[in-house]
Amino acid sequence: MKMTPLMLILGGLLVYWASVAAMLFVPMIMMEDMPSEIWRPWTAQESAGHDLYVRNGCSYCHSLFIRANDWGHGAVRIAKAGDYYQQQPAILGTERTGPDLSQEGGLRPDDWHTAHFVNPRNTSPLSIMPAWEFLGMDKIRALTAFMQSQGLLMADDRMNRQTYWKEQAVAANKLGPDSNIEWLHSQIPPGWRMLPNPYPASDDAVERGTVIYEEFCVNCHGPMGAGDGPAAPFLDPRPLNFTTLRRHLVEGRYIGGILYYQVMNGITGSA
Repeated sequence: MKMTPLMLILGGLLVYWASVAAMLFVPMIMMEDMPSEIWRPWTAQESAGHDLYVRNGCSYCHSLFIRANDWGHGAVRIAKAGDYYQQQPAILGTERTGPDLSQEGGLRPDDWHTAHFVNPRNTSPLSIMPAWEFLGMDKIRALTAFMQSQGLLMADDRMNRQTYWKEQAVAANKLGPDSNIEWLHSQIPPGWRMLPNPYPASDDAVERGTVIYEEFCVNCHGPMGAGDGPAAPFLDPRPLNFTTLRRHLVEGRYIGGILYYQVMNGITGSA
């Protein structure tokens, strides 16, 4: 077959329209316009937060869908088309410079998100995310509401759990350090409470632990462990002040198994 300008144009158009059909028309035909089993409508505040998310380009670094090959932060369910029912616009994003946020709702309490949006370094010292304090607290609360809606009905269940345990954690914290420690220990399964730390407290181990503390803990608990890190003013209950726990440590009441369990699982209701 002789290649002519007409054949070149027709061939190019054929390839173009075949690509459009495969990438646009076929998915549109296959897409069911029905909500999924976890779908619910957004509240007005959540919709306002979605608008802020879109207009401020959050999708450049965060995606809002879990693929079959994803396993990581919040990856508890593969995304379905019905999860995005009536979303206008449905900005899913493809970049994962930051974590996927499609199941973010209820993984953390509201006060963590407030501290994070004001300045991400408040909660994640190595974060490259820009600070959003300039938006003002009303818009930060709207963004937080949108984040807490991610996961829809599944997120609502997690948020109910956060709310319940936050009330417990705040009440225990207000009773003072001793009562607070007793309440925290009561949340640890009995089998864990008396386990010693098998890791030797060598100089090398302490030095490595210091680096880990500086990367993940210092912004809430502070450089000396006094609970006065930059995120602390936003959090309720406040981070533990480790400098007041000396008696508990000396008496052996705050030992390896308890610390390990709390670091591994966090404390539901706290940030």
